[in-house]
Amino acid sequence: MVREIMKEVGFLSQKSQPATKDDLSAAGDLLETLEAHKESCVGMAANMIGVHKCIIAFDNDGKYMVMFNPEIIKKSQSFETEEGCLSLIGMRKVKRWRSIKVQYQNSDFQSRYKTFTGWTAQIIQHEIDHCEGIII
Repeated sequence: MVREIMKEVGFLSQKSQPATKDDLSAAGDLLETLEAHKESCVGMAANMIGVHKCIIAFDNDGKYMVMFNPEIIKKSQSFETEEGCLSLIGMRKVKRWRSIKVQYQNSDFQSRYKTFTGWTAQIIQHEIDHCEGIII
């Protein structure tokens, strides 16, 4: 189900709770909402659709990927950039990393590790910030 985009800063600034198998339907809604906004959005976190669970969905080189409980465990090559967000107005300066290694769970809640670089790494960092209640 496509959900409305959350714009309430007080809600978005709260840290998300760990996701469980009970949250698979929320992940489905997150993907559908991301697809509905594909012209202006490349990633979303569950709190952007009003769900305080640590779930992100993003465009991974043309194919959508969902991560449950993602955590950056290694990062390198910091840089400064500007980002926007569907939940916020305007662009904001942020520090990001060119390469990140992420520990996460797949939809079967099996632990996985994957390294991402460039644009995809930047998207993931933005969405993990959402899970942490960090507003750019």
